[in-house]
Formats: sequence, C-alpha cells, structure tokens
Amino acid sequence: MGFATSWLDKRALFPEFINEPPDNQTGIIVVIPAYKEPGIAELLDSLVKCNEPACKVEVIVVVNAPADAEPEINLDNKTCISNIESWKRENQSFFRLYSFDAGQPSKKGWGVGLARKTGMDEALRRFNSIERPGGVIASLDADCTVEKNYFTALFSELFSSKHNKACSIYFEHPLAGKDFSSEIYDYIIQYELHLRYYLQGLKYAGYPYAFHTVGSSMAVKASSYASCGGMNQKQAGEDFYFIQKLMPQGGYFALNTTTVYPSPRESSRVPFGTGAAMRSLMKSSGNYYMTYNIEAFKELRHLFSLTGEFYRSDDSQIFTLRNSLPPGLKTFFREDEFLTSLTEIKGNTSGPDSFCKRFYSWFNMFMIVKYLNHVSSGMFDKQPVAEAALMLLKITGKKTDYASLQELLENYRSLERGVNYSSL
Repeated sequence: MGFATSWLDKRALFPEFINEPPDNQTGIIVVIPAYKEPGIAELLDSLVKCNEPACKVEVIVVVNAPADAEPEINLDNKTCISNIESWKRENQSFFRLYSFDAGQPSKKGWGVGLARKTGMDEALRRFNSIERPGGVIASLDADCTVEKNYFTALFSELFSSKHNKACSIYFEHPLAGKDFSSEIYDYIIQYELHLRYYLQGLKYAGYPYAFHTVGSSMAVKASSYASCGGMNQKQAGEDFYFIQKLMPQGGYFALNTTTVYPSPRESSRVPFGTGAAMRSLMKSSGNYYMTYNIEAFKELRHLFSLTGEFYRSDDSQIFTLRNSLPPGLKTFFREDEFLTSLTEIKGNTSGPDSFCKRFYSWFNMFMIVKYLNHVSSGMFDKQPVAEAALMLLKITGKKTDYASLQELLENYRSLERGVNYSSL
C-alpha cells in the first residue's frame, strides 16, 4: 500500500482520471485548473521553454465548469481541450502533458478550490503509485507564464531539500504591453503594491508566517499535501486557507529564485483576488486602491512583542496585559475570550517555543485579516496604497523618494528578491 492510499480512499473526490502510469523518476507535477481558458497555449509555450530539471515532469490541466455554467463557457472549455491536444501534436516537450474534462460536477460549491483539489489529488495519486512522498505538486493558473528556471528552481530548492516542504513562489504581474489597456496596467501596479505592502507590514509586525498566499504560485511535497488534509473546497480563497494549514507544519519558505507571471486581467469568477480587485478598480475608474492603515500593523507589532510575557504571566497578569493593549486590539479581543484562549494555549505547551508556535496557530493569518477588517471600520481608515507603502518604508528606515508608483513597486519587489528568507 502506498504512503497516501488510505488518504486517497477517504478524501479524494473522484476516481483515477489518468490511466497511463507515471514514470518512476517523476519528481514534479504541475496542476492547472482551467475554466474558460481557450488561450492556454501561451502557458504551455512558456513551460516548454523552461530548463529541464534532473527529474521527470508532468503537467495536468483540469478543465472544469460549475453545473450552472452558460453554454458558451462549455464551448470555451471544449476549445481549451482541443487546443491542448493540438499543442501536444505540434510540440515536443520534456514533460508529459495530460488534460481531462472534469465536466460540470453537481457537487455543491464547485469552483476553483474544488478544481484545484481535483488536480492536486490526482497528482498525489500518481506520486503514491510510485512511492514518492517527496514529489512536488506545483499549482499554476492557466493565464500565467513562468521564468525559464521554474522547474529547476523547484527541483533544487524543494524536491532536493529534506527540510523544505512547501513554498510560496515569487511572482510579478506584467506592468506594460499590448495585451491590456493602460488602465489595467496602472491598476495592477497598485494592486501588486498592496500585496507586497501587506507582506512587508506583517514582517514589520514580527509575524513569523509572513508569506504570499497566491494559488498560481505555490508548491508542496506530496506527503505534506496529504498530512495537512489536502486542498480545501472553497469557491474562492482556497489558496489562502490551504497555505494556512501548511505553514505551521514547518519547512515552509519563500522560493524567490524564479518567477511566475500571473495575468492582470479583470474577472468576475471569484469574489476576491486579483481578478476581482481589477474589476472593482475598473468600475471605479480614477480611484486609488485602498489598503490597510499602517497604524494597524503598529498595533500588531506591539501584540507580537508580548508573546514572551504572555507565556510567563499568570491569569491576572494576562488580564492586565490585555487591558494595556492599544485601542484597536483591545476592542478586537473580548476579555473572556482572550484569557480563555491564552490559558488554553499555556496549558497545552511545555515551553516558550511551543507556546509561540501554538499562539501563532491561534492568532493566524485568518485572525489577522479579521482584526485588520475590524479596525478598518472607523478606527484606522484604509489609506491609498502608495501613501501606506511610503509610510512603512519611512518607519523602517528605507528610501522614500520615488519618481513613480512603478518605481515604488519595483523597490518592494526588491525587498523580497533581495532577501533569502530562511525557511521555518
């Protein structure tokens, strides 16, 4: 029995899709959900131009649609499959390319989460059949392209590492070109700056699990995929919730030596994320993208600086510490819930390190977002992203003189690419 046979028997939603057995040397499988993606050949062209890694590679495209999809969407999906088959006939590639039509399942809440899960479960099944728990399951989107060293970076930094178990892969949206309007490129600069400002805000606050949570730029070893419960079934934000399960396991890192290039296009497919943000900005033409106030990250910095004191304190001292918190945090934490939570954490830990790990499993990224949204309603109003990003650079002692918004974004990009963050 394979390392994940029991898991697959209990949790996989579908039986095996691909009948051809994998090569025994397969080390990387890329999973790509495709919904209304007739232009998928651009991604395949990008992948085939990549440097070949020292292992076999597979690419699995999961073409799908919800049960209530319009007829034209199903037509686009048929075109997508036809284009994939044409591409296979016309190109010689170092990777095996598979596509299957998941159809229009009647499963409740079908969306990108279930489509991604379907493909990642299939990748797990294939690694299970060759007993390769360290095989890499990478997640892409059909409207992306990648840097030439995409596969070799995954091989050297994830597949070949005993310690590294999963990662967020560095990404950059295109900021110019002929594929989209100038408005789209202007707005994607603001949105990507928001993502990078948010990440740096978390790092400034001292949050230990500060990583991007983007479904088109992440990868995980097969054994870790199974041990965290696999991909969830969210209709949107599936990447956020999935990565929250992975990070506390350890071995999560930022793979910054290659790049995924997601599309800046607008979309109504999901209620949030890049496509939804771009759609909202396009509807409110001329407005700035509004992001979380820097004062909220200052409060989080104060909270995270107290973890050692929380561990050393008794109930009465914890109560006192809670009452001394800055105003936003004090209104966010109810007295009884805060004391109960910290008491429970202390009661199930044996030292300061295990306390911190359990504390951040409780006050995780989901809790942080709840707090940020709480204080954004009347206490710390959201700020234009350029204003907030400059303020964060100022309080961290970095350059704040930029000729354009794009130059400011390029600096935030360099903060990530210029630092090799050690894995957790």
